[in-house]
Amino acid sequence: MKRLYLGFEKQIEELEDKIEGLKFQGDSSAVDISDEISVLSDKVQKLIKKIYSKLTAWEVAQVARHPQRPFALDYIQSIFSDFQELRGDRQFADDPAVIGGLARLNSQSVMVIGHQKGRDTKDKIFRNFGMPKPEGYRKALRLMRLAEKFEIPVITFIDTPGAYPGVGAEQRGQSEAIARNLYAMAELNVPIMVIIIGEGGSGGALALGVGDAILMLQYSIYSVISPEGCASILWKDAGRAATAAESLGITAERLKKLDLVDQIVSEPVGGAHRDPDAVFHNLQTSIKSNLDVLNRRSIDDLRLDRMRRLNQYGSFKV
Repeated sequence: MKRLYLGFEKQIEELEDKIEGLKFQGDSSAVDISDEISVLSDKVQKLIKKIYSKLTAWEVAQVARHPQRPFALDYIQSIFSDFQELRGDRQFADDPAVIGGLARLNSQSVMVIGHQKGRDTKDKIFRNFGMPKPEGYRKALRLMRLAEKFEIPVITFIDTPGAYPGVGAEQRGQSEAIARNLYAMAELNVPIMVIIIGEGGSGGALALGVGDAILMLQYSIYSVISPEGCASILWKDAGRAATAAESLGITAERLKKLDLVDQIVSEPVGGAHRDPDAVFHNLQTSIKSNLDVLNRRSIDDLRLDRMRRLNQYGSFKV
């Protein structure tokens, strides 16, 4: 698949296109140009490091939404084994925007649940662009209750622009479904680990976001509203999304300082899409270490800390 570049990666694109051209030329030429390719490759790596060392919040948001970024199913299939997807909410329908099922992490059984976006146009429509409907959240709740019944940990992967705001979703109780998940996760009698892997938008993300350990990938975002939505409300101009992104504090680094997330998981320089295997390895290591800690704690302590975390949301100093 041809790599897609973001607007601020124009210089990187030009250099990598030049490298590809030299490689093509080298295949059909007797002249050795490997040294020139090596010099350009080093230059690309230095340029990527330079650009990604000073990303703005809006640029981080663009990386978090990159269409080639790994999605929940990619992480599940790479990190866990024996994944068995479970479908349907037993009330209305199955929502492909939320996926979940039983899996194993080494020898331990876990319940994995996540938002799932689509790659191509057909898949995006099938997954509703990662925007769940009420049946998606009710399916997630059913799987959480199943995990509770068999006393196995729950691991959620957050990657959504927000809950679907359509008429049908509202008629079927979108807000109630989200609120019920918040309530149920707060009191669930098993360890819960939450991982923001891309875009964590509004209550649609928070409905899978109440947990004992909150992990966030380095170039992911987490916010009460999208930068475009915030700009549209405050200034009636979605074009001021970059300004809104800075004010919202959507980046992992900012949220870690505010104690809204517990750990930032490193990504390869240039984002997870540049080296998926590396981010799979980093996240698997973090999941194992955090799960070991959670498994050693009593459920009563975990629930108490969950409630403390929820009560601290929105607190501020004058």
